Amino acid sequence: MENKSKEFIAHDSKLRVNLKDLSCPELEDFIKGLGVEKYRTKQVAEWIFKRGAASFQEMTNLSRELRERLDTVARISAPEIKARLQSKRGDTVKYLFGLSDGQVVESVYMKHDYGSSACVSTQVGCRYACRLCASGLGGLVRDLSAGEIYDQVLGIEKDRGERISHLVIMGSGEPLDNYSATLTFIKNIAATYGLNIGYRHITISTCGLAPGIRRLASERLPLTLAVSLHASNDSLRDYLVPVNRKYPLPELIAACREYARETGRRVSFEYALIAGVNDSAEHARELCGLLTGLLCHVNLIPANPVVERGIKPPSKQQVELFKNILERNAITTTVRREFGADIEAACGQLRRRVLNET
Repeated sequence: MENKSKEFIAHDSKLRVNLKDLSCPELEDFIKGLGVEKYRTKQVAEWIFKRGAASFQEMTNLSRELRERLDTVARISAPEIKARLQSKRGDTVKYLFGLSDGQVVESVYMKHDYGSSACVSTQVGCRYACRLCASGLGGLVRDLSAGEIYDQVLGIEKDRGERISHLVIMGSGEPLDNYSATLTFIKNIAATYGLNIGYRHITISTCGLAPGIRRLASERLPLTLAVSLHASNDSLRDYLVPVNRKYPLPELIAACREYARETGRRVSFEYALIAGVNDSAEHARELCGLLTGLLCHVNLIPANPVVERGIKPPSKQQVELFKNILERNAITTTVRREFGADIEAACGQLRRRVLNET
């Protein structure tokens, strides 16, 4: 990377590099550019990614001279909670984080019997306009940096006063459309100098960018891939998930088979059941044919109501019928427990409400 630590940027705070945006090799290059010993990289990284330091002055195992030098050439972003909504059950909290340019982005905390998870966003808005998601209603505003993604997890941990053990990259935006920042974030948060969340406890979601899935497969990281499928045939998926017109089901499923083969991890298919649209027995049978022989799991999701999209969930009986057909065809299936419907926990809902009110 270009040496961002040169003194000429010292007087322009907008040009100071946010150290949370850097990968470990980039941070090492940055520290080396200051003429400082290599071992300082780990010390700085732990302060930033593990302890969540808000300023260089907190880094007490660094010399005063080095702290002051860092302060002139770099900065550390910090999470800013703009809004917080807690579900009646108390197991879900929706956060709205403020960004340095005035934009806002959503994250969700969820309490499980196996630990606590955070669902984070990778973009402000989304370009893909899936019909069952509120994130894309306003289009894509911009990508988040690796540090802005990381700050969502740090902010939730600090606010909750507990460790986040599982991570879901399934908030607003398409992670594989912001590949570099998302992967830097993942590697930092999984590292021992970071929050040490194991790769097997990290799920990355996509609406179906087949080239991105193949690229991720080549990394051979044991991440769980979650694909927002939502349809059992191309005609229906073209309507529900428009990116399918570019990467239709045969290409998408082939990429998923490659991912399972390269990583040894089963692929999770997210299937939001929408009343009268994709929830029939025939749809279930089509889905079985599509996924035959693939190491996978289907997560059925009674759709979150999206008023602007006219979306409603099916009856419990219809959900059970759909699930039974998949299971009879040896496809592992679960029905997602509802989290936070009373606090607009679905992607994009809180952000749109707040923006509409301002």
